[in-house]
Amino acid sequence: MTKADLVNLLFERVGLPKAEAHAIIELVLDNIKESLLQGEIVKVSGFGTFQVRKKGSRVGRNPRTLQEVEITPRRVVTFKASEQLKGYVEKGTINP
Repeated sequence: MTKADLVNLLFERVGLPKAEAHAIIELVLDNIKESLLQGEIVKVSGFGTFQVRKKGSRVGRNPRTLQEVEITPRRVVTFKASEQLKGYVEKGTINP
């Protein structure tokens, strides 16, 4: 699913004009990004949790040459699915 697909869903199901639907999707995603940049945890009830984690430096290996390379410390975004979302995926449906 793409951002355009989300815009089309809002257009079809809610009846919002596409420009307005696009603005809403952008606003939501921008707020999630901003929260993550500030180090906040973003919890979406029934869906999951986004969080920024710090990874330390480590030694990695180039798979082609097998030469060791230092991987620098960095920040990464992680996502943990909620139990409810895991249940939906396991059942293959969102209906109870």
